Amino acid sequence: MAEKKKRKGVKPPKNFMRYSGLTMQMAVVILAGVFGGIRLDEYMALETPIFTIVLSLLAVFASMYLVIKDLSK
Repeated sequence: MAEKKKRKGVKPPKNFMRYSGLTMQMAVVILAGVFGGIRLDEYMALETPIFTIVLSLLAVFASMYLVIKDLSK
């Protein structure tokens, strides 16, 4: 009986795994946008990093959308 009372306040590791997975997902999406933009800028031989800026911003918004969508469940 005493063991159940001690465990009642402890959160399961499922939440930790869920949020660390979200963090990794955000990092992968943002890094893909940044590296994709860099590659496109190098391929197009542009002086200003337009694709890097645009794709990195789109990646940040996309990752925020994925996080909000997952947290609203």
